[in-house]
Parts: sequence; structure tokens; C-alpha cells
Amino acid sequence: MTDTQQEDLAGRFLQVARELEAEPGSVATQERITRAAVDDVPGCDHAALSVVLRHGPIRTVAATDELPEQVDAVQYRTGQGPCLGAIEDREPYCTGDLATERRWPQFARAAVAETGVRSMLSFRLFVRDDTIGALNLYSRATDAFDDRSFALGALLAGHAALAVSAARAKEHAGEMDRALATNREIGIAIGILMAGRRLTRDAAFEELRRTSQALNTKLRAVAEFVVATGALPGRPASGRTGLRRRV
Repeated sequence: MTDTQQEDLAGRFLQVARELEAEPGSVATQERITRAAVDDVPGCDHAALSVVLRHGPIRTVAATDELPEQVDAVQYRTGQGPCLGAIEDREPYCTGDLATERRWPQFARAAVAETGVRSMLSFRLFVRDDTIGALNLYSRATDAFDDRSFALGALLAGHAALAVSAARAKEHAGEMDRALATNREIGIAIGILMAGRRLTRDAAFEELRRTSQALNTKLRAVAEFVVATGALPGRPASGRTGLRRRV
């Protein structure tokens, strides 16, 4: 690779890193990663991102098209394949022809028969010792991935792991902020009911809960009504309460 090619490559992946950072959430970030794989990794015609769920199985969360999802479904069904191997063994896996692959015989036979895919390249996504999932690249051509594909795929996988981890952290922080705001509203509403109706804290909360259930409305919405009006919402003859129903 010439110096100019190296500079172009460095510039391209700096751009990819910035694009991933700019995505508004983990879903958009994951989808952007798969598109970058097809755009920048030689031999990659399809790409997908699989994640390790905290309380469940491995799941495909982003894919460039239907083929990766079909291949991944075969992996999950048979319990073997490059993606699962990369996650479990903590090392990349590459195959140039699934039709002759012996490491994952059940997966390989079914994947070729059902999808026509022949080459796969899988990288574990991780930050420190925390495994996020795997970046998986696919092609219906044999021997689609060479040393350059491996190098660029590994570089993209590193950017992807950091981007997904950062996006998740932002979303978690947002959820915590919303939870704190909700708890604050409920706490204020409980205080208003305790003072106005001379209720204990538990009794005031029970009033909020019962009203929420009766009106099929979120507890936070009931609490916001109490904070705004000083009273619990009732049931007017028209059936309108001024509150949004649960979604």
C-alpha cells in the first residue's frame, strides 16, 4: 500500500468514526456500521451486527438486507457458525467456502442450501472484557475476503465496538434522567395528597396507583395532573379526564 493509499484509508476511517459518533442512538449507529462494512471492506456484499442480550440469546439487530438475517437464523438454529465462534472464542473467524467447511458442518450445509452464501468473516465486538456482539460480513462468492478485507474489517469492528458502547451509554443516561424526573413528579404528587387529604405516604401512593389503573393512564401523567391542579383527576360525564391514556 502506498503512502497516498494509507492516507486515504486513514481519512476514510476517521470520517466513519465521526459519522458513527453523530448518529442519534444505538439503532442508527448499528445500521450505519453495517453500511460502512459494505462500502469499505473489499469483498463484503452484505453485513450484519449481532448482539449478546443481557437476559437472552444472541440476536441480529442490524442488517443491510435479508440475506444476513437468513444466514444468522441458521446459526442461531444450529448453534454454530463464524459469528457464534467469534463471540465464544474471542477471535475472528473467516471461511472462504462454506460448501467445504468442516468447522461448522450443520450450519455450513444449511446456510449454503438456504441462502447461497459461501464466504463469511466475523469479528467479535468488545470493549475491555465486555463482549457486545459480532460484526459479520457475507458474500455469495467463494474466497471473497483477503488480507486487506481482514485488516479493514478488524479496524471497522474496533470503531463499531466503541460507537455502540457510547450510544448505549447515552441512551442509559437519558433513561436515568427520565426515571429521576418521573420519580420527582410522583414524590411531589404524593406530598400534595398527604397534605391535602391527610394521608400517609403509602396511602397517597395507593391513591395515585388506583387512579392510574382506573383511567388506564400512566402513573406519571396522573402525578403531573396532581402537581398542576392539586387534585386527582376524576371521571367527568363526558368520559374525558384531560390525561393521555397509556401507550
